[in-house]
Order: sequence, then C-alpha cells, then structure tokens
Amino acid sequence: MNETLRVQDIFIYPIKSLKGIRVESAKVIERGFQYYRRWMLVDREGLFLTQRTHHQMALIQVELQDNHLLVSTQINQANPIQIPFDLKLQSQIEVEVWDDRMLANLVDPTFDQWFSEVLGIDCRLVVMPESTQRKVSSKYSVNSESVSFADGMPYLIIGQESLNHLNSKLTQEVTMNRFRPNIVFSGGESYTEDNWKNIKIGDVDFCVVKPCARCVLITVDQETGEKSKEPLRTLASYRTLNNKVYFGQNALALQEGVLQVGDSIQLI
Repeated sequence: MNETLRVQDIFIYPIKSLKGIRVESAKVIERGFQYYRRWMLVDREGLFLTQRTHHQMALIQVELQDNHLLVSTQINQANPIQIPFDLKLQSQIEVEVWDDRMLANLVDPTFDQWFSEVLGIDCRLVVMPESTQRKVSSKYSVNSESVSFADGMPYLIIGQESLNHLNSKLTQEVTMNRFRPNIVFSGGESYTEDNWKNIKIGDVDFCVVKPCARCVLITVDQETGEKSKEPLRTLASYRTLNNKVYFGQNALALQEGVLQVGDSIQLI
C-alpha cells in the first residue's frame, strides 16, 4: 500500500442538497470552501429542503462560472438559470437548518419560481450573508468557527480506500458522490482518517474533530435520484457506534489558503 496521502478530489456544493461540483482547486475559508453551501432552498416556513425527503434534488446540476452559478436540471425541459454572485439581495427571513435558526437573504422571486416548478414544491432560494454567524457546536469548535448552511461542519474528508473497502462488501458498487465529501484522498489504509487529529493539506492546517454520522441521503443515487437500502444497510453492519453509522471525518480549517488536487496530506 502506498502510504503517500494526496488530495484526489475536491468537491463543492454551492446550493445545499443539490448536485456537487468537482474542482481542481478551491479557496479554504472558515465556513467551508468558497461558495460551499452558501445558498439553500427553503419552504414557506423557512425550513431547509433536502434530498432526504426530496430525492429529485439530486438531479439539479450546479456549475461555478466566473461571476455566477449556472443551474440546470434533468427533471424537465426548464431552461438553465444564472444566479449572479453580486446580485442585489432581497429582504431577510429567518431560516432553519436542524436545530439552528438564522437570518438569510431572499435571492430573487424569479429563481423561486424556477425551483418551485422544477421540484414541484413551493420553495424559495436564500443565500447566507457574511453578517450571519452560524457557530459550529462548541463541543467541536477550536476557534469559535462559523459554518455555512451545511448540516453542521465546514469540511468532510473521506479516503478512497474507505470507499473501496465498502464497495468490496456491496453487490453493486457506489460512487463517492453518495457521501458528499469535500476532500477525497488517495493512499493509506481504509478508514485511516478515523485516527487523524491535526493534519496539514498543502499549506493549510486542519483539525479533524469528529466522525460523520450518515443518514438515508447516502441511499439516493446521485445520477438517477432513485433511493434504495444500500449502502446504508451494509455500512450499518460494521460501522455503527452508539446507534449511529459513521463514514468520513468532519474537520475545521485553522487558517485560510488554497487546496489543489495532488496536494500532499501530512499528519501532525
């Protein structure tokens, strides 16, 4: 086994629960990679929408362009939309992600209508302004970090060997996009990331703070939007602790910088 640990893939998910983007490099900031889950779809009560219940969200593609997000869909014949980064923001509403409530800006009613028609759900698109400080749980934070609209943590790291081990137990292999990581690395043994604490990726220091508990979202095929029992059923058979199923490690960035595919990972 080659023990050299290197960044294999970098993924960003600009709009929570929509399809992710693989990039060659990404800017590291406190809340997650730049543009990471800074937009979100909510219902009329401000509650976040998720693939857990709306599997068709997996079929909405997001691309990073120079000055906007390009959003398209496989669901129907809706034309792609462009969401500018510097759009003049609308009024603020209170939104909810799990146990956290925070202020977010409405983006534009035109986009609300597009997403509502595509998903068949009355929803609105919101964006997190810099003024909203959603804090990481004090149980895990190092420097009172803030996080975006992510479920709770800014970074998720998974080793390719961990997925290879899981796939060896499945009758039908799954791809890494089921698990929606930010950083995928090559090298090392399966689940070696379970033992990490302080690491340096390229020139950026990270602190690995807790294992990531997995839910039914990983049973949604990211190419078809279809749901099954796997890989959660198999994962639960050997990765369960205290009634939670773990796969991957959550981390915090201790400084800003840039990560690139191919960067080495050093254990500190």
